[in-house]
Amino acid sequence: MKIAVVGGGINGLSSAWQLALAGHQVTLFERDALMQATSSASSKLLHGGLRYLEQGEFRLVREALQERRWWLKKAPQLTRRLPILYPLYHNSRRARWQLKIGLWLYDSFAGRKGIGRHRWLNPQQTLRCSPQLNSQGLLGAYLFFDGQMDDQKLGLWMAQQCRKAGVTLLEHSPVQQVTADGKLLLSSGWQQFDRLVNVAGPWSQQLLQQSALPTQPLDLVRGSHLLLAAQGRYGHMLEVPGEARIVFVLPYQGKTLLGTTEVRQQLNEPIQCSDAERRYLLDVYNHYFSPAATADSILGDFAGVRPLLGGSANASKASREYQLHWQDKLLTVSGGKWTTARALGKNVAAEVAQSVAKG
Repeated sequence: MKIAVVGGGINGLSSAWQLALAGHQVTLFERDALMQATSSASSKLLHGGLRYLEQGEFRLVREALQERRWWLKKAPQLTRRLPILYPLYHNSRRARWQLKIGLWLYDSFAGRKGIGRHRWLNPQQTLRCSPQLNSQGLLGAYLFFDGQMDDQKLGLWMAQQCRKAGVTLLEHSPVQQVTADGKLLLSSGWQQFDRLVNVAGPWSQQLLQQSALPTQPLDLVRGSHLLLAAQGRYGHMLEVPGEARIVFVLPYQGKTLLGTTEVRQQLNEPIQCSDAERRYLLDVYNHYFSPAATADSILGDFAGVRPLLGGSANASKASREYQLHWQDKLLTVSGGKWTTARALGKNVAAEVAQSVAKG
């Protein structure tokens, strides 16, 4: 089968790889360079998503934890195990027992593919791990483990797997339109394929719109991150004061990575960190750490747009699940997390196999 994949982010590359492993002749079209947009602007975590347990997304968390181990094992040069502290204070929104249940589930879902079990640290132990942490009202912290990666390099490693499997990767090849019967339009003209897979991330619905095809609701949410001076070897998962949201403060490549935000985004707006987001992130940081960070402390910033399944008024409660939707020979992928990209690719390959079996 001749199959075209539209989109050269991590989900597009993983889908192309799995389709090629299933024996198809695969061509991937990317409008810019591979791994340049959303997929290289993540929080750099390979994680199950501890906070998704609160939303009851058990299937997704279990899948992500299994996949986390696969990435760590297959690309050890680009990934590592990261110890993370979740400090609890007298005024924290979540009770210690709630977190205990969440972390117990987290460890249980990982099963034999776990990378270290959680444990409770008293205030003295917590401050030994993280001396700059605010000690006032500190009850202690849970220590647990997740994976960390260089997202862009790991995505380009996946592109290598694609090439080895025989995928043709075409960069700077924007697809202008697609049809439900398997045709796509490039600047050079129309090309026919047996199946089309639209994995253009935030741009997947825009492509359907340009093609006068029905669209599905997609929430576009910008996530911004700041880079500050190095702080220590432990990551931190922190409650935003007065909100249910979580922000990460992580050691990353000799610096500290602080993020993320959740702001609605339109595709015609610049995808960049706003002054309001900078202030928001610095306020969270300064609530927990001293010395305080100022605007002058920021060494860099980056932002990406996450395509989340539509239907939630609150961006932080929008599902991180993914959906696959057929229109005749055109399969559109919506949503998805970095960590579950390979599992998503396997589902795409299974969907295409079913579609072929049906004729």
